[in-house]
Amino acid sequence: MTATPFRGFRVRHELDRHWLGWTLLVWACTVTWFLVQRQGNIYWLTLSDTDDNMRLMQVRALLAGQGWYDLRQYRMDPALGGFDIHWSRVVDLPIAGLILLLKPFVGMATAEKWACGIAPLLPLSITMAGISLTVRRLVAPLAWPIALALLLFACGATLPMYAPMRIDHHGWQLAALAMTVAGLADPKPARGGAVVGLASAFSLSIGLELLPFCAMAGAILGLRWVWDAGDRRRLMVYGLTLGGGSAIGFVLFASNANQAMRCDALTPVWLSVLVAAGALLVALTLANPGSRWLRLALAALAGGIIVAGFVHFFPQCLGRPEQVSDELYTTWLSNVREARPIYRHPRDTAIPIAVVAGLGLIGAMLAVWNARRSPRLTGWAAIMLFTAFAAAMLLWQLRAAPGAQLLAVPGITAMIWLAVPWLARRGPLWLRIGVAVLAFAIVGALASGVKMPWANKSAGKPGSDRVRQANIACTRTSQLRTLNAIPAATMFTQVDLGPRLIVVTHHNAVAGPYHRNGTAILDVHHAFTGRADAFRAIAARHKAGYLLLCPNMSETTVYRARNPVGFYAQLAKGQVPDWLEPVPLADGSPYRLWKIRYDR
Repeated sequence: MTATPFRGFRVRHELDRHWLGWTLLVWACTVTWFLVQRQGNIYWLTLSDTDDNMRLMQVRALLAGQGWYDLRQYRMDPALGGFDIHWSRVVDLPIAGLILLLKPFVGMATAEKWACGIAPLLPLSITMAGISLTVRRLVAPLAWPIALALLLFACGATLPMYAPMRIDHHGWQLAALAMTVAGLADPKPARGGAVVGLASAFSLSIGLELLPFCAMAGAILGLRWVWDAGDRRRLMVYGLTLGGGSAIGFVLFASNANQAMRCDALTPVWLSVLVAAGALLVALTLANPGSRWLRLALAALAGGIIVAGFVHFFPQCLGRPEQVSDELYTTWLSNVREARPIYRHPRDTAIPIAVVAGLGLIGAMLAVWNARRSPRLTGWAAIMLFTAFAAAMLLWQLRAAPGAQLLAVPGITAMIWLAVPWLARRGPLWLRIGVAVLAFAIVGALASGVKMPWANKSAGKPGSDRVRQANIACTRTSQLRTLNAIPAATMFTQVDLGPRLIVVTHHNAVAGPYHRNGTAILDVHHAFTGRADAFRAIAARHKAGYLLLCPNMSETTVYRARNPVGFYAQLAKGQVPDWLEPVPLADGSPYRLWKIRYDR
């Protein structure tokens, strides 16, 4: 018998029996590509988002000995006691662990850079495993490579959440969402309920960003029980793990500040809701009446009890969860782009996101119809409801886009798999996968806008390129480091520049974009949009020694629009009062810096 290089290697057997190993291999290849492609960002510690910068500062503080439950950032507005950050330590752990692991070999500075590069890629492995598992359960055991290809090449809003240096919480919460979907698709009721409950508790212990998704997952499990009393164990275990997991998360990770009755994190407010909801769900399953209508009535009653209790005990949370003032919302929070609905974004941003979400919903609906006489019907019905909910969330806020695209993957995979049924029945495996890959490539082209009418960038506002260049230049590590030639001081600067400033330099900042600290944020806005003679009183309250400006940075356009004759607008025109003493900077510096003289 002639030996062949692939003798004994059966593709079908490998993809089916060893799917997890091959999934992790795809993840490892993705990690390698990302680390090579983003090595410049890693070297320069390029953390482009304000939250990523603040996350690193939280990790630094932890490693420097700051208390586990103390998440106050003391280098932000130190004169007034620091900034209250509403996060938890969950996401800090992998970053801190990688730093401690790498530090003996490469030193602290390099360890920090590579920890920021590697940490965001860790939850991608969980996401890939969760999506692969979902597709294996609902589409076909061999369809998971299509799902991974869609995740990597068609989900343009999801994949960047795992990119090196994207160290904030988004990737971990998306990983929890992927496992939630896998739990909804699990044919074993108890295991599926446990996965959904624990994944939801984990996500909520990180933050409330995906609270609507977690609530919808619980509602779907409730509807499954209403429809089929045989799903009793799924709902019971879900209630136990949701309540218990949330309680454990609160005890282990809730900061000192989150012990208060706040509405923007896993505080006693939401812990009470989750524990009560879990207990009521368990009570429903213990009763487990035989009538479907009675089960529906009891489920509605339980939901009504939760809503009534929330309204009665926590009326402060009926408005904005951030609990910000109307002035702060109008002045600052309403300008956050990701908080706007999808239809208020440029078409080159909105249409690719909508294409993926829409195709996912269509695919899930087709899969429900195809599985109407199959045991997979309930699983697909759950995924279809979840996908429809995620797509609807885009009409509320664009920040739902990563989750909506992630939830679209099973539906698009099913659509691709069903589009070639004759290959599924008769074609060889290599041809089936090849056609599927071609199909996902077409989906990816649609999602990315290649050769599509919306492919051309929407016309920007006049000066938008200048603003973009300023945003890049003023957050560049090499430029910020030049400020270290000045003795450490508190810099009065734009809100969005504050987190980056304290990461790269030894200076402190007055404010950052964190809603619990509205007074400082409003002080900065009032200082720049108000009269010049009012500035020093505000700066003195925060004990600021210098005024640092990045002309044309995005935030400055708001100041000029709000008051064309305000303090910032005057500075931009070169009208500088004599109590601002210019500080010379290196040639080509994007900044303007003055020492604030309180004695003039």
